[in-house]
Amino acid sequence: MRLYVGNLPYSADKQTLQDTFSKCGTVESVNVISDRDTGQSKGFAFVEMSSNAEAEKAIQEINGTSLAGREIKVNKAKPQEKRSGGGGGGRRW
Repeated sequence: MRLYVGNLPYSADKQTLQDTFSKCGTVESVNVISDRDTGQSKGFAFVEMSSNAEAEKAIQEINGTSLAGREIKVNKAKPQEKRSGGGGGGRRW
């Protein structure tokens, strides 16, 4: 199950989240979302747990706890919405 993790301190990295969530089970992947121009964290991430039971345990045990002085939010990730393709750039005659 994929989890959304919000209100992260900007110092939180992939290894920090791996260590935090592995206390609740097997972490399949961690994706810290960062600004594509600056590379700085946007303050949220997605963590994939290997089972629904482990994900539920992580929500119960980690949501609302403090990480580097910030109260983090953990809940089920919503499915990604389809985005309209940008791109453009076509010529007009």
